[in-house]
Amino acid sequence: MKVLAILYDGGDAAINEPRLLGTVENKLGIQDWLAAEGHELVVSSSKEGPDSDFQKHIVDAEVLITTPFHPGYLTRDLIEKAKNLKICITAGVGSDHIDLNAAVDHKIQVLEVSGSNVVSVAEHVVMSILLLVRNFVPAHEMIERGDWKVSDVARNAFDLEGKVVGTIGAGRIGYRVLQRLVPFDCKELLYYDYAPLPEAAAKAVNARRVEDLKEFVSQCDVVTVNCPLHEGTLGLVNSELLASFKKGAWLVNTARGAICDKDAVAEALASGRLAGYAGDVWNVQPAPKEHVWRTMKNPLGGGNGMVPHYSGTTLDAQARYANGAKSILENYLKGTAQEPQNVIVGLGKYETKAYGQR
Repeated sequence: MKVLAILYDGGDAAINEPRLLGTVENKLGIQDWLAAEGHELVVSSSKEGPDSDFQKHIVDAEVLITTPFHPGYLTRDLIEKAKNLKICITAGVGSDHIDLNAAVDHKIQVLEVSGSNVVSVAEHVVMSILLLVRNFVPAHEMIERGDWKVSDVARNAFDLEGKVVGTIGAGRIGYRVLQRLVPFDCKELLYYDYAPLPEAAAKAVNARRVEDLKEFVSQCDVVTVNCPLHEGTLGLVNSELLASFKKGAWLVNTARGAICDKDAVAEALASGRLAGYAGDVWNVQPAPKEHVWRTMKNPLGGGNGMVPHYSGTTLDAQARYANGAKSILENYLKGTAQEPQNVIVGLGKYETKAYGQR
């Protein structure tokens, strides 16, 4: 059996740090195990174009493993060429790099390591909120330049206490964000989701559900996006919705870049409609050097907290998703039932109970 893994290049960092399991160099820690079982493992970061390792090997691979951080985009065209492909495993959370409808049509299973990233991403969300609200990045850049003009950064720095913070999506990550915000004594915590939280869960974080999205964002000083990307959320945060935001609100997106309209966000930041935008997800990954989110700023010269997609790939998270990917692969090889929460697409059907939550 051929297993194809599209991972990211770790370079010297991965050579010196074997716990960077999601890299080409360290191969999710499964190379020796698969070899002992008599299987072939092909690992590469080459994923773009017809001459890429991804497209060369997908035609006869039985298993595809990829991460959300350097995804191999499995389109319907590629699925139709992948005559042996039986199962796609996301080492992490988020399988929107796969054409799920095509996977259903071709009876290809799609699984991910549910819950492997939740703590890591929730912590990153809270960090990003604080970076924006406290205007940290411009302050640090000032120090790097050798300058010292407190007024230039303090004029756009605030406390999180007393602010209204809301999450779009209150699933595994969104709820943990709310939990971590409780000690900050925010004025109010809100959430927007297709389903209400259980009464006890909502009461535990004192969170109020707002059912209309425009009404929700109009009440928030900070909005954080924690929902999955699918047909219903693609471009959800667009010019029309941004017009309903409070002027000077902050927006954090660690879910998927394409949930937010790239140009609309940049325009809202430049106009001052948004005071800041932060996140680690991009509509294309790796992001092109000319991507507008790399350099966009607000009128005061700050408000950009963008980083590479790494919130869910801390060393702790990598141990979880590598172990989880191996477990999924072991179950597949043995014909053992998979853990239900990991199944996105079963044999010819969606398993939607898990995919509505991120």
